[in-house]
Formats: sequence, structure tokens, C-alpha cells
Amino acid sequence: MDYEAIFHQAIDRLKSERRYRVFADLERDASRFPLALWRPEGQADQPREVVIWCSNDYLAMGGHPKVVGAVVHAAERHGAGAGGTRNISGTHHPIVELEQELADLHGKEAALAFTSGWISNLAGISTIASLLPNCLILSDELNHNSMIEGVRRSGCEKQLWRHNDVAHLEELLIAAGPDRAKLIVFESLYSMDGDIAPVAAIADLAEKYGAMTYVDEVHAVGMYGPRGGGVCEREGVMHRIDVIEGTLAKGFGTLGGYIAASASIIDAVRSYAPSFIFTTALPPTVAAGACAAVRHLKGSSVERERHQRMALLTKHALRAAGLPVMDNPSHIVPVMVGDAETCKKASDLLLERHAIYIQPINYPTVAIGTERLRITPTPRHEEAHVADLVEALVDVWTTLGLPFAESKIIPLRREAEAVCAYPEMKRAAE
Repeated sequence: MDYEAIFHQAIDRLKSERRYRVFADLERDASRFPLALWRPEGQADQPREVVIWCSNDYLAMGGHPKVVGAVVHAAERHGAGAGGTRNISGTHHPIVELEQELADLHGKEAALAFTSGWISNLAGISTIASLLPNCLILSDELNHNSMIEGVRRSGCEKQLWRHNDVAHLEELLIAAGPDRAKLIVFESLYSMDGDIAPVAAIADLAEKYGAMTYVDEVHAVGMYGPRGGGVCEREGVMHRIDVIEGTLAKGFGTLGGYIAASASIIDAVRSYAPSFIFTTALPPTVAAGACAAVRHLKGSSVERERHQRMALLTKHALRAAGLPVMDNPSHIVPVMVGDAETCKKASDLLLERHAIYIQPINYPTVAIGTERLRITPTPRHEEAHVADLVEALVDVWTTLGLPFAESKIIPLRREAEAVCAYPEMKRAAE
């Protein structure tokens, strides 16, 4: 058997379907973010300066002096690695402190840190559901891959409810009956479309029909709520949600994932989840940096306010130029393309012609025909960056013959800068 041919054919299938992904060699500059150095393939010795517009380091906390300082101090004091799994010498003091901070952030009795948000969902959902007798999992149809894998790993029956459709969810809860164990799993903020779940209405249904709730706040922790607890904190329902899952790699700018819940739930996951038990712990450097980010954002709203202002400003500027921005109430700025190959071409043109890096989002991350450029402004972006972005996208849209949202296009710098001066933009910063 020609094993190598099998793998070549698999890659060729992805390329023929326009789903093959190319990684950009980027060198972030912590002091100058969102600037970075891009090293084109075959030209590693000729780096070019680019502006990153698609980072998941939403608040630029990865380069915050408190976070960097905590990482450096932990490395000097504890070394580079964790030394083992949590059960075998890996429960170091920085990770204990981190879990205490996360529990406090969400008003829960306890929290448990994992090596990634993907693993925390896999472990959390699968373990909790498998411990509930005859559990029925009710999953939003647009849940993230990590949640889907957690549901699969549980071995429990699942039913999908239409995205954010609480009436459909209620129908399924009624049909399940009052005596059956039920786990509702959903996200608070869906990162591709940027829409937000009706968290209070879901909590109402869970209480009415005796279901547990598990919410993924990955794209909201750090960014929403008075202390950065996420959408559930902002909506005043954290205490009504049984399990809150989050990441340390987005709003908090480091690495890892976690769940926060009652002491008994956390202890059960800690004791039963293979992907926790048999995995080396987060190193002290990462735990200390994450802890510093969580502590800082609990007391500082400056980053959140600036972040929301830049997101609103970017949306207004792009819409004013006639670019097809998907409407949503969050910080996510999807610019719709609708074709995988064209989306890749748009991304390549932005990088090569305008030194702007925005990764194309294609299937299976989004449905075929809904390919897009997913823009994520940060507090470190400036008005001049927005003006440059608008000008670049208008050029790309014109070059590729992509449709504009408006019949009359008003591109270029001074119009984009005028949008930046709109009164509502100023109010967003106040």
C-alpha cells in the first residue's frame, strides 16, 4: 500500500475544495501590537511589517506590562515547565491562585484550569453529561467544534435546537419530560457571526423544566461585564448558570481554558475527566500571566471601553464605504465574501498589496457560501489603522469585482476619517 499517496490525495482534496489552509509566519511585537513582522514563504530573511486585524488577543493583554512581568517573574522563580500532571507534582501554586481568581470572577465555588479552551469543553461537557443518569444534551446547532466533540465523547443522547431559538428549546425540554436529566449547552457569543445568546431566557427555561446549563463564554470573558465576567455577568445571570466555561487565550491574552461551577461539579470533573487527569498542567509562567490578566481586568474597564469604541468605529467606517458588514451587537466584524477562493484572494491581496493581515474564514468553520473576512479590532488599533483598512478593503473589493452593499461607494482616507469623528463614536468612548 502506498501510504504517502493516501496523504497526498487527502491534501489534494482540500486544495480542490478550496479548503486548504496556509499559515502566515508572523512575529508579533508586544510593544507595538497590532504591528507584526510577516515572513513570506521562501523569503524568511526579508520580513515585512504588517498590521494584524484578526487576532483573538482581543484586548491586547498578551503584551500588557503586568502580564509580561508576571510571566518573567514566574519563569525566573519556577522555571519553564509544570513538572507533571496535576496529580503528579503539577499542582503548583500559580495555578491554584489562577483557579481561585477564576472562581471569584464568575461568583462560583471553584474553577478548574485546562491546557486549552478546546480541552475544557471536551472534558467539561463529556464528563458532566456522562455522570448524569440517562442524560439528554440539548445543544445549540451552531455550537463550537469543541462543544460538539464534548457532546460526542459523553455517549449521551443529544438533540439540536435551532440557533438561539428559545421556543424550539422549550419544545424539546417539554418533550423530554420532568424526570429526565437534561443539560443545555450553548455559547454566550458566537464568534463567526458575532451574535449573542438570550442567556436570561435560557436560564428561565432551565429553571422551569429542571435542566442544567453549560455556557461557553470563550469570546466574552474579559470583554463584557463590569469585571470582565462575560455576557452572563453583564446580563446579571451568572448565578443562574450551572457551569461557565472560558478561555485564557482571548480576552486574557495567554493560553488555556477553564470551567467554573459548584465545588462538587468541579471535583467530579477533576476526578473523572481523562483529558484532565492525564495531561501535563499549564506551566507556572502561563498561569501567572493569566492570573495577572484576570486580576487587572476585574478592576480596569479602560481596555473594554476602548475595545468597544474601536469595534463600533470600525463597523461604521466599513459600512460607510459600502462594504458588506454583517450586523451584530458584539465586537466581531464579519465582512462577507461568499466564496472560498475569492475570500483567499482577498486575504492575499490585503497582505501583499496593503500589508494588512486578515485570515480568510472558510468551510468547515463557516457554511459554504458564507465565507468571510473576520475582523477583530483591539484597543491598540488607532483611527489611522481604521482609515487604512477601509481604503485597502475598497481597493480589494474593486480589484476582485466583489459587490458593495451600497450603490454609491465613498472610499478613501478622508471619508473614513470623517466616520471616525461621528458623534456616536465619541459617545462610545465616554
